[in-house]
Amino acid sequence: MEFTINKRLQSNLERYSKEAFRLSAEFAKELLKEAKDFVKAVVLFGSAPRKERKPHDIDVLVIVDDVNIVMGKELVHTYRLMVQNLVAKISTKLHITTLRFTSFWEYVRVGDPVALNMLREGYALIDTNFFVPLQRLLQQGRIRPTPEAVWTYFNRARVTLSNASWHTLQAVIDLYWAGVDAAHAALMAVGEMPVTPEHIAALLEKRLVSANLLEKSFAKHMQELYVLQKEISTGARTSISAEKFDALMQKTKHMVSALEHVVKGRR
Repeated sequence: MEFTINKRLQSNLERYSKEAFRLSAEFAKELLKEAKDFVKAVVLFGSAPRKERKPHDIDVLVIVDDVNIVMGKELVHTYRLMVQNLVAKISTKLHITTLRFTSFWEYVRVGDPVALNMLREGYALIDTNFFVPLQRLLQQGRIRPTPEAVWTYFNRARVTLSNASWHTLQAVIDLYWAGVDAAHAALMAVGEMPVTPEHIAALLEKRLVSANLLEKSFAKHMQELYVLQKEISTGARTSISAEKFDALMQKTKHMVSALEHVVKGRR
């Protein structure tokens, strides 16, 4: 019995420039010559420039077979050298991301957004009949994020917010040290030896404010920065508002500028 099998055409090639396709296809061809049994798929994906623009970075995903092949140190080292040499030979515009098949499958299984974007936008240059079928399943809505993936990403957001608060506190400490350095410079300019940080505000008032070289508010600001950095360093303060940080930033800039005038006036 004879019958016709109509295969679906692969999509997404129109997303990429001719140069991106040409360079990535050449890389895939050369890689396959040297590591045919090791490579499961080579995919053009992600931020590769579109047709109307010249490519800067061409993202290529290589999925390697760690199911049937033992990923020993020697094999991994040889593969890395192979990729480096091919990139140097073909084009340094190529940016190669390598994933083990088991890792890629796990990302797809739980609906990881990065893996799903690779499927959504990728064009398979080489495929051992798994990448394109997964693309079809995604297009048909049969691959969905699991509750595990949802909560994993949500918890990352909490961690990132915490990191943002930490960086803001560290920025306050940076403001403090900017004030310390500028104050030391101004005090040395008027003949004072550098003192320990806790005494800087008092010395600014004694030597500079009393001589009408500096506004009293700047000496008070220096003391405020000292107290804040102590609270942050000891853990007594765990957050600071955006409005407060902006006010500290502006006041510190003005203080450093005023102290610069003192330094310049004593040359």
